[in-house]
Amino acid sequence: MGDYSKALEFYEKSHQIYEKALPSNHPNLASSYNNIGGVYDDMGDYSKALEFYEKAHKINEKALPPNHPELATSYNNIGGVYNNMGDYSKALEFYERSHKIKEKALPPNHPDLAISYNSIGQVYNNMGDYSKALEFYEKDLEITKKALPPNHPDLATSYTSIGLVYNNTGDYSKALEFYEKAHKIYEKALPPNHPHLAISKHDIGLTYENM
Repeated sequence: MGDYSKALEFYEKSHQIYEKALPSNHPNLASSYNNIGGVYDDMGDYSKALEFYEKAHKINEKALPPNHPELATSYNNIGGVYNNMGDYSKALEFYERSHKIKEKALPPNHPDLAISYNSIGQVYNNMGDYSKALEFYEKDLEITKKALPPNHPDLATSYTSIGLVYNNTGDYSKALEFYEKAHKIYEKALPPNHPHLAISKHDIGLTYENM
């Protein structure tokens, strides 16, 4: 709901109980740190988010085997903060660590692998390396098409990402093609007042303006 101070209040109450009831390296404590870090991340307080994500990661490193999916989540969270902070080389480093674990732990068409490709693509897009971004976004799309039903919102996200790269490279007709594919899915999958529909219409409008 975007009420971050309330969210923080309840996550911290939860965390205090975990601290009293569980050993210091229990995975539930790591999840709790991740929840708190996630709120700070959403609030744009990236140094705080990093602090809590790193606490979670230290516990996960001690408590879990090296290829456990939770460790991948942990690396992914830290990578996301660095991406938001504009430290793209660091973001790439952590996203790639996360991806390596997922490649070992998951089947090749698992949706989490697609999300991972999308995250790496996003960093390359932010860095202005559009050919690399497109390469990873297309890998994401390939898996998403196989793994999810045709009107799943995650498929729309994949189309939007590719549309964005084409928009950034000035190929507006291609951008439009992918933005419209995304929009059709959102229209079927989401309620009529969902914010994603507004963003989708904005992307299409912006492309026409660029043209």
